[in-house]
Amino acid sequence: MSLPTITLLSFGFPQQDFLDQIARAVQLEFGYAVNLREGRIDLGEYYDPARNQYNGNNLLNLVDSLHVTDSFKTLGIFNVDLFIPILTFIFGQAFLNGNSGIASFYRLNNERYGMPENDLLFIERAKKEVIHEIGHTFGLIHCQNPVCVMRSSTYLEDVDQKKLHLCHNCREKLVG
Repeated sequence: MSLPTITLLSFGFPQQDFLDQIARAVQLEFGYAVNLREGRIDLGEYYDPARNQYNGNNLLNLVDSLHVTDSFKTLGIFNVDLFIPILTFIFGQAFLNGNSGIASFYRLNNERYGMPENDLLFIERAKKEVIHEIGHTFGLIHCQNPVCVMRSSTYLEDVDQKKLHLCHNCREKLVG
């Protein structure tokens, strides 16, 4: 019997070194092997022209339907602007205690906000968001600790204030 793995399913994000760094961060945080796979879909049917964004609920359901059978957690990685009907945008979402989640890197780079490019900050933000969404699949809810990676992020500044890791309380819930 093989050991459980986490699969990161990349949809149109070709930078392999970048994805490798995220996979390593996920492996270090959760202690499971991480597989990287490429997903291919036509994003057009998930696009909402009235909002000029992609429907996060529908993409999450898609990733859940594509859940990799040899993996116990699957996270879809996108680089498009995501929304859910009740929010202007989201960085990602996941099924709490489920198998699947999604994260988008679209709003994580400085250039989107008129600031100078900073690849190190961008990769750090991406790692945090992927770890955060995978944390939800393990049953972790939003944490009140301001530096825990499971703290809710409404704005990019919220992402920057968090650390890359679970706080002690969230780690206890994970292993408990």
